[in-house]
Amino acid sequence: MNPNKALWEKGDFTRIAESMRESGEALVKGLGITKGLKVLDLGCGDGTTALPEARLGADVVGVDIAKNLVEAGNKRAQEQGLTNCKFQEGDASNLHELKDHTFDLVVSIFGAMFAPKPFDVAREMVRVTRPGGRIIMGNWIPNDPTLVAQILKISSSYSPPPPEGFVSPMTWGIENNVIERFGGAGVPQEKISFVRDTYTFNFPGAPSAFVAAFRKYYGPTMNAFEAADKNGRAADLAKELEVLFNSQNKSPSKDATSIPATFLRVTVAL
Repeated sequence: MNPNKALWEKGDFTRIAESMRESGEALVKGLGITKGLKVLDLGCGDGTTALPEARLGADVVGVDIAKNLVEAGNKRAQEQGLTNCKFQEGDASNLHELKDHTFDLVVSIFGAMFAPKPFDVAREMVRVTRPGGRIIMGNWIPNDPTLVAQILKISSSYSPPPPEGFVSPMTWGIENNVIERFGGAGVPQEKISFVRDTYTFNFPGAPSAFVAAFRKYYGPTMNAFEAADKNGRAADLAKELEVLFNSQNKSPSKDATSIPATFLRVTVAL
C-alpha cells in the first residue's frame, strides 16, 4: 500500500478537522469565489475548505488519497444538500483522472504538501488549472515556533528516521523550494507570491484532551507514539506535546483550546 495512503487512513483525521472548520471557512471567504467557478480542492480531507467553497456557489471536486476521508466528505456534502461538491480518491502527484486546464482555481490547504514527489505535485496542479486561473496553497513552515511545525518536529524526534529519498512535507513551507517546484512546471517566479497567514485550531476541551485526540486520531502523531512506546518513551512524548499545547493555548477558558498556527500562503497566477 502507498505509505501516504496508509498514513492518512490511519486513525480518523475528521476528528482533528473538526477543530479546523472556522479557520477553513474564513480562509475560503477571502478567495474571491463566485457562482459556477470550477474549483479543485486537493488533499481535501473531509471538506474543511471544499464545503465552504461549494456553499459560495463553486463547482467543487475534492481529491484526497484517503478513502475514509473521501467517504466522510461525500457524506457531509450530502447532509448539507451540496450537489455541486463531490469527493474522489486520487494522488496529488498523479492526477491522471483529471483533464488538462479544467479548473479556474486549485486550492490545497495543508494537503498536497504531504504528497511525495513535490515536483510532480506542482506539475499536476499547473496542468489541471486553466490559463488565467490560480493555485492557492497553505503550507506549514519548518521550524516555525507555532503549533503544527512543532508537533511534527517533536514527533519526528521520537520516530525512526524516514526512508532514503524521503522529502519532508515541511519543505513546501520554504519560498525558494516553492519557486523551484513551480518553475519546473513552467511558472515564472514573478507569478508566485507569498504571505504569512494564521490558522486557528479550536477544540472544545482542555489542551491535554486535544493532545489525546492527536494521539488517537492523527496519523503522524499515532506513528510517533507507536515508535515511542517501543522505547518506553510514550509518557515523555505526551508530556512534551502537552507542554507545547498548553504554552500556545490562547483560550481564556480552562475547558477550551484555541491555538493559532502560522503558515505560508502561496498564490500562483497562471
